[in-house]
Amino acid sequence: MKFAVIGGTGMIGSQVVKNLNTAGHEAVPHSKSTGVDVIGGQGVDEAVAGADVVVNLTNSPTFDEASLAFFQTSMDNLVAAAGKGGVGHFVILSIVGVDQVPEMDYYRAKVLQEKILEAGPVPYSIVRATQFMEFMDATMSWTSDADTVRLPATPIQPIAAKDVAAAVAEVAAGAPLNGIRNIAGPDIFTLDELGRITLSHKGDNRTVVTDPTAGMFAVVKGDVLTDKDAHLAPTRYTDWLS
Repeated sequence: MKFAVIGGTGMIGSQVVKNLNTAGHEAVPHSKSTGVDVIGGQGVDEAVAGADVVVNLTNSPTFDEASLAFFQTSMDNLVAAAGKGGVGHFVILSIVGVDQVPEMDYYRAKVLQEKILEAGPVPYSIVRATQFMEFMDATMSWTSDADTVRLPATPIQPIAAKDVAAAVAEVAAGAPLNGIRNIAGPDIFTLDELGRITLSHKGDNRTVVTDPTAGMFAVVKGDVLTDKDAHLAPTRYTDWLS
C-alpha cells in the first residue's frame, strides 16, 4: 500500500515511515521541510494524491489556546484533501484520557482533532497513546530548580516512542477501526515516583517534592491518563532508561 505520512520527519513519524517501508509498503514522509504546509494548504493535495492511507502525525507548535486553531485548520485541510483524493483510511495519534481533561487547552485541541476526523468522509482510526517516556525530562524541567523538582502524584503509564510508532504503523496497515485503540506502557507510576526513578538513574541529587499544584499535569483528576485494558507495549521504563 501507499502511505502519505504527514509529519513524517518527526520523532514518531520518521519511525512509522521506516516501519511501513520495512514491511514492504511505500511510505512517503511529508512535512514543512518537504514543502507541505498543513496550515496554509500548500502541497497538501499533492501529498495525499494516490495514497491509500494518510497518517497525520503533525503537532501544534504550542500547547496553549492557539493549538485549537492549529488542529482545526490542519485537519480541515487534510480531511478535505483526503476526501478529494479518494483516500481509504485516515489515521491520527491522540492521547489516552484526552477527553477527560478539559482544563488543558492542548487536550481540548486534540479532542477537536478527533471530532473533525470522526465527522469527515474518510474511514478512520484513532490511536490514543499514554505519555511518552521521551518527555519525562521536559516534564521535570517545567517545575525544577537547582535543588528540587516539584511533581504531582498523577498516575502515568509511560510508553516508549518506538512502541508508539510500531502501533501506529500496525493500525495504519490494517482495516480502518472507525474508532479508537488505546495503547500504553506496561507499568503505572505516579509522576513524582517516576521523577525519583529518573533522577536516581541519572545520578542527579535533586530532591523530588510531591506538589499537587506543580506543572501541567496538576489539573489531571484521578487515573484518567492510564488504561489497564489498553494494548500494552513491551518496553518497561527502567529498561528504557538503561
